[in-house]
Amino acid sequence: MGFVLAAKAVTLALPFAYKNAVDAMSTPANEAAMVAMAFVLAYALGRFTGVAFDNFRNIVFERVGQEATRSLAEDVFARLHRLSLRFHLSRRTGEVTKVIERGTKSIDTMLYFLLFNVAPTTIELAAVAVIFYLHFGWGLVLATALTVAIYMFATRKITLWRAHLRRQMNDLDGQALSRAVDSLLNYETVKYFGAEQRETQRYGQAARAYADAAVKSENSLGLLNISQALIMNLLMGGAMAYTVWGWSKGQLTTGDLVFVNTYLTQLFRPLDMLGMVYRTVHQGMIDMAAMFRLIDTEAEVLDAPDAPALVVNRPHITFDHVQFGYEPDRMILKGLSFEVPAGANVAIVGPSGAGKSTIARLLFRFYDPQVGRILIDGQDIAKVTQASLRAAIGIVPQDSVLFNDTIGYNIAYGHDNADIARVVAASRDAAIQPFIEKLPQGFDTEVGERGLKLSGGEKQRVAIARTLVKDPPILVLDEATSALDSRTEQDILSTLKRVAKHRTTIAIAHRLSTIADADRILVLDNGQLAEAGRHNDLLARRGLYAEMWARQASEQEKEVEAAE
Repeated sequence: MGFVLAAKAVTLALPFAYKNAVDAMSTPANEAAMVAMAFVLAYALGRFTGVAFDNFRNIVFERVGQEATRSLAEDVFARLHRLSLRFHLSRRTGEVTKVIERGTKSIDTMLYFLLFNVAPTTIELAAVAVIFYLHFGWGLVLATALTVAIYMFATRKITLWRAHLRRQMNDLDGQALSRAVDSLLNYETVKYFGAEQRETQRYGQAARAYADAAVKSENSLGLLNISQALIMNLLMGGAMAYTVWGWSKGQLTTGDLVFVNTYLTQLFRPLDMLGMVYRTVHQGMIDMAAMFRLIDTEAEVLDAPDAPALVVNRPHITFDHVQFGYEPDRMILKGLSFEVPAGANVAIVGPSGAGKSTIARLLFRFYDPQVGRILIDGQDIAKVTQASLRAAIGIVPQDSVLFNDTIGYNIAYGHDNADIARVVAASRDAAIQPFIEKLPQGFDTEVGERGLKLSGGEKQRVAIARTLVKDPPILVLDEATSALDSRTEQDILSTLKRVAKHRTTIAIAHRLSTIADADRILVLDNGQLAEAGRHNDLLARRGLYAEMWARQASEQEKEVEAAE
């Protein structure tokens, strides 16, 4: 702020030096030449000093602006990770990242303009009003004030109209981006259905709509600039004509003409910028409003005040009359109760929509049940910290999505401080070490976006190794082999059985043959526990499990016959 005030003081003093130089040159005496020369040099030195002060100000402020942007970006990013799974399933990733990008970039610009344009311009307007009053009386002061008021009114009106066009442009830009991201993420699906032209047309429609909106927005900017120039140059012409009239009456000097011209020119520069500042700040508020909505979004799942960490001595899991639905009018689990003893291997099966995968999401506390409790080692998971809860549970999902990084990075992701020895041991236990050793770059091999450079079996083994690095006492296998071929499935199953030893394991399965040797099988139907027992006992009951087993066996026989 010291540099801001110093620069403004120098700027306000410059017209005096310019005026005195011109007045000195109007005097024919030779001695006036040295005086004019001094004022000219003072004017040049003042211009340089003003520029120097402005740039020193920018140098000092740069760290402040960048730190503000970084701090805000990190805060929003952390908040996004605290939001519930429901939020992320209902939003497009491309649009969310665009909102964050625009919002965080706008804060540095807004701070800069508010501190270094609006505040100094206000000071300069007040100073010019005082100077004009002392030299020319109230007439020029009132004319300047009226012109500035009209200028600000016109700028605000046109900018508000432009803001509507800008919002449309932003919405269409986000739509085009989300379509592009969605299409590229589903590259293989597009190829499967030969839909390249269709995807290009969809993206082209969004791009054309954005281009049309951008043309309207830029054309409205031209109209705003013309309106501003007309208002300000009418003042300039009137003020200079008034000065010439005063000179013709002998009331003003030749230097007063450049005096008025210099002040108004200096005033026009920030006032001209003020229009851009208003647009920038207004646009910044539009861009930041969407980000503020993200910041203000309440997290659905929160830690209780002073929640303790989960302590797992015996990883015993209890679902106690749990009722849950993603929507209030459609319940998925209806009073579900079961127990998984410490060290046991329990399988959960049932028809599609029975609520199998919902159990895993509730166990990780991505959602809280509407009714009932979930206990681990006798502790209600809703009353412990989420970080400690999730640290105690590992999962191998059906679709193992990997980061677009190296194999080593993805395996080491299971633990914060995983060293290379731990990564190698995990990859060996997950039976993927031989595959990695054959690769030219070994653990430094890039896996591609979402791990698309690896086969399904390789991705699953990386996911298993990642969980082994985490080394949790509880393991959830969420249909971990349903997307694999029979041979790969058997290899992965043998690996999973070895990994599951000495852990409490919940295996959510679609293929019953993969869990036939489980210690206990829970059969869900319509969100309730229909049957429970070992494989042979359930077959003997001739209930839902036996019916599902017979149906899958029949389908498998038909597949074998068709293959033959």
